[in-house]
Amino acid sequence: MTPPRARTWGRRGHTPVVRVRGRSRRRISIAALCCYRHGETPRLIYRPRFHMPFKGARKSFAWTDYRDLAVRAHIQLGAPIILIWDGLNTHRAAGMRQYAEDHDWLTLVQLPSYSPDMNPVEGIWSLLRRGPLANTAFTDPDHLERTLRRGLSHIQHHPDLIDGCLTETGLTLHPPDPTPRRRDQ
Repeated sequence: MTPPRARTWGRRGHTPVVRVRGRSRRRISIAALCCYRHGETPRLIYRPRFHMPFKGARKSFAWTDYRDLAVRAHIQLGAPIILIWDGLNTHRAAGMRQYAEDHDWLTLVQLPSYSPDMNPVEGIWSLLRRGPLANTAFTDPDHLERTLRRGLSHIQHHPDLIDGCLTETGLTLHPPDPTPRRRDQ
């Protein structure tokens, strides 16, 4: 709940101060997919996970959470999915690899190590940090959740922002090669 710092302004001689009420033990994690298909509007699909402050409770996404996100994306998009993962150890879990092998609609591709600049989702997080989350002192976890959902919804409704995240990576989409048609004579 501590706000990410961003540039701001203040009157000359007065340092701008962001007041924080206190720290919360609750955590919120978000996983997101930037979905691109040649000739169609890009989409952002995300899933928040709220972690409880119990002793021994998991404080991050498990591979099953990422699997569930991929399944939801497959259902929403109605098409096969190629997931391009970064080097997070949960993405490389044996259970996730086995799930992809068992389902022909899911293909996993691993990005090279230490290459966040090739991941369009990093651009989404940057947009959030510089936009609605910048210099905001959240009053409670619900305020943080509302702000996150509003910011992600804004990005979802502006596909040019999602396209910009792909452009920033330097990666491009190539249209599928048309299959040659056989002419019967």
